[in-house]
Amino acid sequence: MASHDDVERFEIPSAGAEDDDLTAELFRSAFRPPGRATGVTHRWREMRAAQASSVWSALAVWVRWLVATYQLTTSVVPDCWWRHPEIVAELYALQRAELASYASDDPGFGPLAFHERLPHAVERLRMHTRTAGCVGLQAHKDPAFRILRLDDADFVEWQAAAHQVGDA
Repeated sequence: MASHDDVERFEIPSAGAEDDDLTAELFRSAFRPPGRATGVTHRWREMRAAQASSVWSALAVWVRWLVATYQLTTSVVPDCWWRHPEIVAELYALQRAELASYASDDPGFGPLAFHERLPHAVERLRMHTRTAGCVGLQAHKDPAFRILRLDDADFVEWQAAAHQVGDA
């Protein structure tokens, strides 16, 4: 007969093989690469025209769904959203996150994570929209593009120098 002091013999009861299968299913996505069911995420600046056409079509349909489903106002997604690269980039990132959250191997945590991140994305969209200025004007305002010069003499000199602490 075992004594009460025999803690080494303590065992956690198992429901058997079904318990092990359930645990494996819950954590499967943590131990293998995600499936490709959600497609490829593109960099806008690297897309060819044929790719861009397909991506734009899918994004437009998705943005229409997002605005309707979450009742987003023009202060979050303006009617001319597609004319503002910063808003497009945010919406595309959000679209890709939403698609990935419904991956075939996700046990159900992905949708919750998407909804936890959604308010942060909405605030960033609101900030971008406010900066764009279209809502206040009730008309599209072309963004002023700022292109940084990479041939500025001061930059070229700075780029060539060492910038680590302790470098001579």
